Amino acid sequence: MNVRRLIAVARKETLHLVRDWRSLTLALAIPLILILLYGYALTLDLRLVPTVIWDQSRTPESRKLLSLFQDSPYFAIKGYRDNYSGLQKELDRGNAMVALVIPGDFSAKVFANKPVKIQIIGDGSDANTSRLAMGYAANIGTIYALEVTSEQMQLKGQGELKQPIELIPRAWYNPGLRSQNVLIPGIIALVMIVVAALLTSTTVAREWETGTMEQLISTPLRGPELIFGKVIPYFCIGMIDVAIAVLMGKWIFDVPIVGNAGLLFGLSALFLTGALFFGMTLSIKLKSQVLANQLAIIAGFLPTLILSGFVFAIENMPIPLQFLTYIVPARYFISILRGIYLKGIGLEILWLDALFLAIYALLMIVLANRNFSFKLE
Repeated sequence: MNVRRLIAVARKETLHLVRDWRSLTLALAIPLILILLYGYALTLDLRLVPTVIWDQSRTPESRKLLSLFQDSPYFAIKGYRDNYSGLQKELDRGNAMVALVIPGDFSAKVFANKPVKIQIIGDGSDANTSRLAMGYAANIGTIYALEVTSEQMQLKGQGELKQPIELIPRAWYNPGLRSQNVLIPGIIALVMIVVAALLTSTTVAREWETGTMEQLISTPLRGPELIFGKVIPYFCIGMIDVAIAVLMGKWIFDVPIVGNAGLLFGLSALFLTGALFFGMTLSIKLKSQVLANQLAIIAGFLPTLILSGFVFAIENMPIPLQFLTYIVPARYFISILRGIYLKGIGLEILWLDALFLAIYALLMIVLANRNFSFKLE
């Protein structure tokens, strides 16, 4: 491979990229758009679920229970209704996701130390949020029951209520259980596959469509020199996008890097190389910018979004899909990102994921070079 010719191709592609300011702007704006969009809109945290109340008791005891809901960061009381029809209207209109019904004999049964049932109605059209909200509501009910029992024991002179078992939860690596700390690293993988696959998927195809490939064939240029020369400018842009994504995650969403930042960028470069040559292979094989772009979205972006563990836990997928995720490179890269971001681990644990990324990058390089031909058809 002639270094001089390689640099000449890289310079030519850089000039074309600079002149095509729309593509360059898109390449640099994608990280900003995706991180802001997914960082703010996509959240797995349960906060301020709109709740309506039907308090049939209207006693100090029922108000004490409702105060626990009011003070909770998980619920926001939006109003009170006097019948099931009113509750249903709020749920139907989407003004509330949870309805709480306190029976009229609530206070009497509490004083009599008898079991009392409180109805929780959830909007099942959003199954995940409704399930979490109803679970939190049940926990608040348990807390209230323990407080009432403790007060009654003290009034009777029986001392304080002591639980035989006390569970003290502790979350490692992400103590605050913030979903942004988990999602932001995954967005980096999404940004890289979009920028890499979409931009390089048009490079060689553009040469064929504009008729400039015939001129390149007449030069002493060789296939690997053309391929690697075209990849170099996009590799630089991709690494700039990684830096933008990391800095935005830190400054806007306060997501720190616990591990080695150098290792993060090094393994990102490995994944980026595979993604760039994946797009290049599509461009070489299809020779159509539109078709290559469409296939890059289907084969690159969608598997990264759905099958990599970015949003949906792989363990919860059907068994056939779990096996399918093993051929999605972003699965290993997201595992690396979360390991470095949240756990601060290094290659002593992540070496297998890094090995799969290296195999992926090498395979894409080989496929791109084998599929490229400097011949007119």
